[in-house]
Amino acid sequence: MVATAQPLAAQAGLEILRQGGNAVDAAIATASALTVCEPTSNGIGGDAFALVWDGAELHGLNGSGAAPALLSLEALIQRNLTEMPTFGWLPVTVPGAPRAWTDLHARLGRLPFGKLFDAAIHYARSGYPLSPTVARFWQKAGLLERVGPEFEGWRTTFMPPGFEPRAGSVWASEDHARTLERIAASHAEDFYSGELAIQIDRFARETAGLLRLEDLAQHRSEWVKPISMTYRDHQVWELPPNGQGVVALQALGLWERFTRESHPRSSQNLHRQIEALKLAFTDAHRYVCDPRFSKVPDLLAPAYLEARRKLIGETARVPEAGSPSSGGTVYLCTADSSGMMVSFIQSNYMGFGSGIVVPGTGIALHNRGHNFSLESGHPNVLEPGKRPYHTIIPGFLTRDGKAVGPFGVMGGFMQPQGHMQVLIHTLEGGMNPQQALDAPRWQWTGGLNVDLEHHFPANLARELEGRGHVVQVQLEGSSFGRGQIIWRDRDGTLVGGSDPRADGFVAAF
Repeated sequence: MVATAQPLAAQAGLEILRQGGNAVDAAIATASALTVCEPTSNGIGGDAFALVWDGAELHGLNGSGAAPALLSLEALIQRNLTEMPTFGWLPVTVPGAPRAWTDLHARLGRLPFGKLFDAAIHYARSGYPLSPTVARFWQKAGLLERVGPEFEGWRTTFMPPGFEPRAGSVWASEDHARTLERIAASHAEDFYSGELAIQIDRFARETAGLLRLEDLAQHRSEWVKPISMTYRDHQVWELPPNGQGVVALQALGLWERFTRESHPRSSQNLHRQIEALKLAFTDAHRYVCDPRFSKVPDLLAPAYLEARRKLIGETARVPEAGSPSSGGTVYLCTADSSGMMVSFIQSNYMGFGSGIVVPGTGIALHNRGHNFSLESGHPNVLEPGKRPYHTIIPGFLTRDGKAVGPFGVMGGFMQPQGHMQVLIHTLEGGMNPQQALDAPRWQWTGGLNVDLEHHFPANLARELEGRGHVVQVQLEGSSFGRGQIIWRDRDGTLVGGSDPRADGFVAAF
C-alpha cells in the first residue's frame, strides 16, 4: 500500500512494490516522483525525514541540512537584516533529500537504486497533467513577484512561455529529468560532490549566494533514536529535535492527564486540547534546536508535564514557555507484505521554497533557514553548520511492541496539530483512517487565535468563543494540512486513508 497526496506518485511507489521492491524502495520512488508531480510543495533541493519499521524495530532518519559556512548572524547584521528573509539565497540551507534517499536505500532497500527513479524521470521528461490542488498552489506562486537574476531559473522552469498552471495543463522539465538520472546513477554523489554540486556552487557565486561546494560535500544524514509518548495504550513515535515532533508528543501527554467528558468533541475537551497544544508549541519555540549545538531539555518528563497541565484552566490564555530541566511539504507512507512500513516526509517549505532554481538542473532550493532565530543566545540562533528548527515530521504508531502504522499531516506549523487531532479521532473517536482525515480541524495560530475549518460544528465554535478563544472560520482549507495514514489491523489487513484536502489517494494491491 502507498498513500500520498498525488495519484501519479502513489502509483509510482505501488509499481515498485509490484516489481518486488520493499516499502523503503516504494517510499523513495514515490518521493522522487513527488519532486516532479508536486513541485509546489517539495523538490530535489529540499530536506527529508523518515521513520521506518523494519518488521521488528523502528528506525529514524534525520535528512535535514545545515546552514552554509558563510551564513552567520554577522553576515545578516552586515546586510542590516533583523530577521531571516523568506525568499532568495539567505534562507537556503544544504538540501538533504537526495542523501536521505541514498542512505535509506543503502541500509534498508532491496531493488537497485537507479530503478527507483524510472517513473519520476518519465514524468519529468514526457510531462504529466497538473492535478487540481497542485494547479491552485502553482497559480498562487506564479503571482509572487521575484526580482533579481537568482529568480530567473524559477520562471524558466515553472512558468515557461505558453504554460498556464491550471488543472489538466501538461508540464515537463528535461533539466529535472537529467538531474534525476545523475542522482540515480551516482547514488546522489553527483549532487553533493560532482557536476551538480559544481553547478550549484557556480550559480551561488554568480548571484550572491552563500552555499558552496564544501557545504554540500560535508553533508551527512543522521540515523537517530525516535522519541515516544504513551497515549491510549499505544506508543506514538516522532523524531527528536531539530524537528517539532516533540510538540505533538507533549500536547498528547498533557491531554492524556485530563479526565475526559464522554463525547470527544465536547467544547471542554476541545478547549483543553487547544490549550495543551499551545503550551507545547510555546516550549518548542523556546527550546527546540539542533541538539549538536545546544542541549534540548526533556519536555516529556512526567513531572514537567504535570506542572504544565496545571496551567490549563477553563478559559483560554496566552501561553508562556516553561522552565524544564535540562508551516509546503509532501508526506507519504508505504507498507509491504513483509511487515515493513515507512513514514516519510520531504519539503521545500512555503511552496516552491526559496524561489531559486539552479539553471539547467531543475533543482528548486528550499528556504529552511527561514526558521532560524536571530536572537543572540537563543538555542535556535543562526550559526554556520547548524540545522534550523524544522517543521516537517513523520509519525508512527505502535501497540504492545507491534506496528500499527505510519501517519502524517503536512502543513508547516499545522503538522503537530494535525498529528494530535487524527490520533484523538482514531484512538478516542474510533474513526478509521479516512474518517480521521476527513474530520474538520482546528488550528492555533498564536495568542488566543484559533482557526476552524468551515465545516466545523457551529455550536462548538460559539462555545470556544465563550471560553475566551478568538475564533475565525476559514472558508478555504489549505492551511489545515493534508494527511495520509496506513494502519495494519490485527489480522494483517492494511487500511489506508488519504486527505480530501489534496488530490491523492491510497494505491494498493
